Amino acid sequence: MRNVVIIGSGPAGLTAALYSARANLAPLVIEGLESGGQLMLTTAVENFPGFRDGIMGPELMAEMRAQAERFGTEIMAGDVTGVELGEPPFRVRLGDEVIETKALIISTGASARLLGLPSERTLMGHGVSTCATCDGYFFREKPIIVVGGGDSALEEATFLTKFASHVTVVHRREELRASKIMQDKAFANPKLSFEWNSELAEVRDVEKGVVTSAVLRNSMTGAIKELAVEGVFIAIGHTPNTSLFAGLLDLDENGYIVAGTGTRTSVPGVFACGDVQDHVYRQAITAAGTGCMAAIDAERYLESQE
Repeated sequence: MRNVVIIGSGPAGLTAALYSARANLAPLVIEGLESGGQLMLTTAVENFPGFRDGIMGPELMAEMRAQAERFGTEIMAGDVTGVELGEPPFRVRLGDEVIETKALIISTGASARLLGLPSERTLMGHGVSTCATCDGYFFREKPIIVVGGGDSALEEATFLTKFASHVTVVHRREELRASKIMQDKAFANPKLSFEWNSELAEVRDVEKGVVTSAVLRNSMTGAIKELAVEGVFIAIGHTPNTSLFAGLLDLDENGYIVAGTGTRTSVPGVFACGDVQDHVYRQAITAAGTGCMAAIDAERYLESQE
């Protein structure tokens, strides 16, 4: 019987583990298929407090992991295949293995939707990004494209004009899905232009290991066009990793876990932190903050049960 099981090993999960371990709860972290979360896909992280010269994403996660383990966190490789959240103790399944726990912290994160291009994945963190807030600073006075047509795409494109020499929005249709106010703001920005009825076909140059251009295909005519750019931002949305919890916890219309007071979910004793319950900020530092909250919430819950 475990006191606390944490599903997910990104900034939220490892911060929850650190605080739980220091509270003598001997937490178990099940790291999942994407060990370390989205920061494993990034290169330099320059906006995490405490690292004035920046730190590589994988290195930051390795430090967080080591710190959690130092205080007694146990980390288990594997991916959760099912959960039972009826009455405590809760049950967590990894294939044939079943783990029982008095409290459960969910930090399974969200995955940025990608187009599925091999070059997109290869150059991720080397000119391809899914987060303007995280990486915009690296593209000062450089031409870039943003792929997407919703509010988040226009918000990112507008934000990126603060840094880039020019931003081209690539959209597969000839009209945007974004709200009227976002469209008006974008159309009025002199550093923004649009490529309509266009899809990203390839990101070059994989052999050089950096982005040198974007190959666009016109969805109406099939014509190919190549834009010389140094950055590609994919802004077609995120998918919260909540398929395990459908029908067991309250989810919002987009599939994110609804966290009420603090990090409490609709099931007492089950807590959610990080991007799995946050579709607004989606930063490593905010994920870590809610991880701390979840650990404190879980500790107080366990005290109340005793």
